[in-house]
Amino acid sequence: MRAPSGRIRTDRLLEEEEALRDTVREWAEEKLRPRVREMDRDALIPRDLVDELFALGLMGIQIPEHHDGGGGSIFMSALTIAEIARVDPSVAVCVDVQNVLVNTALIRWGSPELQERYLPRLARDLVGAYALTEPESGSDAFALRARARRDGDHYVLDGRKVWTTNAREAGVFVVFANAAPEHGVYGITAFVVPRDAPGLVVGSNEDKLGIRASSTCEVEFTGVRVPRDHVLGEEGDGYDIAFDTLNIGRIGIGAQMVGLAQGAFEAAVEYAQQRRQFGRPIATFQGVQLPLAQVATEIEAARLLVHDAARLADSGSRGPELLSRCAMAKYFASQVAERAASQALQTFGGNGFSTAYPVEKFYRDAMIGQIYEGTSNILLRTIAQQLLVTGRSRTAEGSRK
Repeated sequence: MRAPSGRIRTDRLLEEEEALRDTVREWAEEKLRPRVREMDRDALIPRDLVDELFALGLMGIQIPEHHDGGGGSIFMSALTIAEIARVDPSVAVCVDVQNVLVNTALIRWGSPELQERYLPRLARDLVGAYALTEPESGSDAFALRARARRDGDHYVLDGRKVWTTNAREAGVFVVFANAAPEHGVYGITAFVVPRDAPGLVVGSNEDKLGIRASSTCEVEFTGVRVPRDHVLGEEGDGYDIAFDTLNIGRIGIGAQMVGLAQGAFEAAVEYAQQRRQFGRPIATFQGVQLPLAQVATEIEAARLLVHDAARLADSGSRGPELLSRCAMAKYFASQVAERAASQALQTFGGNGFSTAYPVEKFYRDAMIGQIYEGTSNILLRTIAQQLLVTGRSRTAEGSRK
């Protein structure tokens, strides 16, 4: 199969996957690209653009059709995220959090009543946010201090969340709080909380280095009453829910980083073919060619890792193998994104420092990839633990068959 860019692909896509990818790419080029600089400057994704994402079905890809969603797969979400990130990683992370964290949590852990109440709207017009991180719980995400106290048919939530993506736009939050601190992490419980719940306050947007248009806010909960039927799973399931969804979330971030790397690489190639020095395009110089060739190879490797993890997740796997593959995909893709953005900036030379060209933004946006949803060191620790526990990798296992 030959992709629109002319590259021969070996990771074959199903017809519907290819159609989705092409649709998203066309939209991103025509509708999104002209607005990227303005959104980065204003640190804002306009609501009309969010509405376009809903209209295209890109905010409810995995939601079942009987809940008005696309009935698609994690793999299809990853394709969408990568294609959007190729043009603007900020919008990509908005789509990522909606599909891969919030929707996944409701699909896998929500009661039929909760799904009926929220999934159709999450597919149609309701933005979701995922509130886990706190000021004192970053990499140690389960050291959270937010509390949920039982009060009759309700829980009462008190706590403070930070770095909550999509918080400015969100109409509903998946919130983690400990309902039984005496049980440690096994008291953590996940709640679905509407934005208009009394006592829920969304703070100002963080002024960030990169992915600036993506909202990242503090959210405070003061005496927020949540009905018991708004619990995901059962009381105490929050640890498993967060572990499950964040693992899948690494596929989304990996896809975002692959798309970012691809966008930076394509900008560098186009510039190298147009920029002339010493009477000829700089693309003819080996010093420009070889680093770009290395980047191209690494992007393809990262893409295949992300695709492999997404296919594995869609197969129903939830065991150690998936944990390791998701960690590998996110770790490697984020490393590649930084190298690709850096090489693109160097290819542009002094022009790369100018906001008149796209690569300085790709460079800024790439920095977050090695931090959120598992820092690189945390991911390496996860990979190492899986290898040492099992004593073999999937590749080694396959070689013995």
